[in-house]
Amino acid sequence: MASRALHRPARPISDQRGTDRDEVSYRTQMTGAQTAAVHVVNISANGLMARTEAQVEIGACVSFRLPAIRTIDAEVVWALGGRIGVRFLQPVGRADYSLLLAELLRRTR
Repeated sequence: MASRALHRPARPISDQRGTDRDEVSYRTQMTGAQTAAVHVVNISANGLMARTEAQVEIGACVSFRLPAIRTIDAEVVWALGGRIGVRFLQPVGRADYSLLLAELLRRTR
C-alpha cells in the first residue's frame, strides 16, 4: 500500500499523557492477528493514534511499518469508533524519532 503524509508541517498536540504528539497523515499497514490498512493521524516517541476499519481488541499486539524505523511493535491501549491508540513496546529513540518526522515531512512535498 502506498503511503503519504499530509501537506502541512507536523504540529505538536498535547494531551493528558504529558507527551507531545505530532500531527501527521500517513497511510501504512498494521499487522497482528490480521493485516489492515491504517491512517496514522498523530504520533509520538511512545505511541500513535490511527484510523482503521479493522476491528482491533484492546490489549492486542500489533506492528506498524513506518519510514526510517521500518517496523515497530505496539500494544493497543484503546479503540473507539474506527480509531485506535497504541503504545510502542519500545519507545523510539530521539535520533530515530527525528528521522521519522523528517521523512514524514519530506513526503509532504
